[in-house]
Amino acid sequence: IEMKILLVSPACGKWKGIGRRKVFNGKTFRFSMLSLLTVAELSPPDADITIVDEQVEDIPFDEQFDVVGITAMTATAPRAYEIAARFKQRHIPVVLGGFHGSLNTEEAAGHVDAVVVGTAFDAWPKLLSDVQSGRLEKIYHGNPDGRVPASLPRHLLSGGKYVTMNATYATLGCKNRCHFCSISAFHKAKHYTRDADEVADEIASFKKRFFIFVDDNLTQDREYIFRLLPKLAPLKKKWVTQASVDIADDDELLELMRAAGCVGVFVGLESFNDKALASQDKAIKSPELYRQAVKKLHSYGMFVESGIMFGFDDDDVKVFRSTLNMLEDIGIDAVLISILTPVSGTGLYEEMKDRILDANWAHYDYRHVVFEPRQMSAEQLQAGTDWVIRRFYSPARIFKRWLRWLFMPGGWRNFMYLLVPNLAYYGRTKRFRIKGYDPSETVGGRLEAEIMSPTYACEPVEA
Repeated sequence: IEMKILLVSPACGKWKGIGRRKVFNGKTFRFSMLSLLTVAELSPPDADITIVDEQVEDIPFDEQFDVVGITAMTATAPRAYEIAARFKQRHIPVVLGGFHGSLNTEEAAGHVDAVVVGTAFDAWPKLLSDVQSGRLEKIYHGNPDGRVPASLPRHLLSGGKYVTMNATYATLGCKNRCHFCSISAFHKAKHYTRDADEVADEIASFKKRFFIFVDDNLTQDREYIFRLLPKLAPLKKKWVTQASVDIADDDELLELMRAAGCVGVFVGLESFNDKALASQDKAIKSPELYRQAVKKLHSYGMFVESGIMFGFDDDDVKVFRSTLNMLEDIGIDAVLISILTPVSGTGLYEEMKDRILDANWAHYDYRHVVFEPRQMSAEQLQAGTDWVIRRFYSPARIFKRWLRWLFMPGGWRNFMYLLVPNLAYYGRTKRFRIKGYDPSETVGGRLEAEIMSPTYACEPVEA
């Protein structure tokens, strides 16, 4: 019997429906619906499947479905529970998957009919069979070594609403055990690889030249990546990925990446504070080594986006200006700036339990301060983070970086791959009115209140 299945990626607050705006609509940051596309492909071939991304579309609450599947990160869990409640009122089975349900299974099980823990491989087909036979269980455990679909039904998405439909992955997980990382907790610090030939065949099927590897650490298995990259070189594609900054020490690997079409890498530097990194079991490099690493990656025609977090116990109010200066000094091209967030299910959450100020999961989006910092106030941490975002993505600084990209190897051919996200980050500062201030400077109480930035996570807003 043909099943009618609804798969939902929730959004909330100011993110809900943002994709319907004409400008500053978040399109650059929407490129991966791989989890729901994989679930769709794991469903029976004759299933009638609808995928809804709430950033782009509304949920058809009045339609009839045989089962509703929802994927949720911690920040979208409250919205996922709201969606589940509405369908459960109509006696439609609701299943939750994703990071939050996997790391907080007991909580999630109280809101839905079934929880898929871990990946959907093997678990989803069995779950659908149980739905049809009326024997739905409460918990299903996925098999991380399960068979990855060779192709995905990307036609189910609204293509014009995403920066690219061509997102894929060759590996899953990461061997590192950073305390703050939900990826490490979800995959239990393991790294899985797909068949290299299947990955290459999938990429060859992409009609457009640019694609994105969404892997958490694509190059962590050196033997595997040395098998994969030569298969990509003949395809003449261009791509970006996430990797460790340590790849800058491996010229052989960098040459293979360049030949295979890599034009950019995201590296998680997290902090320039040695004590902060050590506290999270994160490898430490000196600023000079970072500078050399960025220079090396630039020499191979790859731009560098870094991840930076504020709020470690060794961070004080001086960390914001010093970090901004360091980002510019070492030549970082783009940066994803976050507030340290103790996501439930991670080691960091257990360490910070007694310092948590805010138990609203909707605020666990890496943009709200949800704990009491050691060496500054929560207000100063929020303001300083917002100030760095606004300063780094000021038009003058973007223009300065643009000039630098033009003179990088291959920069005049590839600069758009970095200019676009820089402009998108700038658009985010305008859309969400990100301002902040430097808390290391004296600011009067009244002025301080006036220039604090509103955050942009899952707080209720009018539709």
